[in-house]
Amino acid sequence: MQISVELSLSPLQDDYAKPVKEFIKTLRNSGFTVIENPLATQIYGDYDDIMEFLTEEIKETFLSLDHVSLSMRLVKGNRSTYAADF
Repeated sequence: MQISVELSLSPLQDDYAKPVKEFIKTLRNSGFTVIENPLATQIYGDYDDIMEFLTEEIKETFLSLDHVSLSMRLVKGNRSTYAADF
């Protein structure tokens, strides 16, 4: 089953940019389709593969930071090629 996942990482610290950039770099290097925008990063692919990958990467990120929030939205289906038709 294909899924689309939107992620927004928010380190609750003054130097927040570095951990966000590192998290995005990890997503980029995952081999999955990754699309970034100013508000969030989307990752697309097989449910089991993505969830296994994200479980480990989110845990590593949380262990490396004292205070952090992560918003995640999941959609069934790969929406990476979506284009508005209006």
